[in-house]
Amino acid sequence: MKDLVEIRWHGRGGQGAKTASLLLADAAFNTGKYIQGFPEYGPERMGAPITAYNRISDNPIRIHSNIYEPDYVVVVDDTLLESVDVTAGLKQDGAIVINTTKEKDYLTKVLHDYSGSVYTIDARKVSLETLGKYFPNTPMLAAIVKVAGIMEEKDFLEDMKGSFGHKFAKKPEVIEGNMKALELALQEVQKIQ
Repeated sequence: MKDLVEIRWHGRGGQGAKTASLLLADAAFNTGKYIQGFPEYGPERMGAPITAYNRISDNPIRIHSNIYEPDYVVVVDDTLLESVDVTAGLKQDGAIVINTTKEKDYLTKVLHDYSGSVYTIDARKVSLETLGKYFPNTPMLAAIVKVAGIMEEKDFLEDMKGSFGHKFAKKPEVIEGNMKALELALQEVQKIQ
């Protein structure tokens, strides 16, 4: 991982993009990194487009602004591809990770011929298979950890087990499904050739 990694998340209210960005920040912090994790939204409601951000570094972070030229972009909802310029400012040596089952030709068109790396994962399939419901943020969190190489996968999984144990203390039955979603997502994310 390079010294400062900047990630921009695109999702819709209620899909967990903000939660995923905060979980990523916590996991990176627990490995000794300096972090920032924050959302950007106004009075939007469930289903409205939202943006969240992460900065992760080995050194103190002195920047306090939105991220305009991210190294990585995570798209939690592929319906945003036609209405939001998700590649705006995205570095060519970075990557975009999209929750989609769409074909390469479609993605090339809607990504405005972005020439950097494009990764996809069917977060719906992973989520339904492991959780029984559609929660795309958990698979997308694992996908960006894998693509960006933010931390070792075993360290990430161990940290998330602790985070889920705390977050779901009153619903321990959902911890196992969320852990399975992370594990499966680490295997399922694929680079589009």
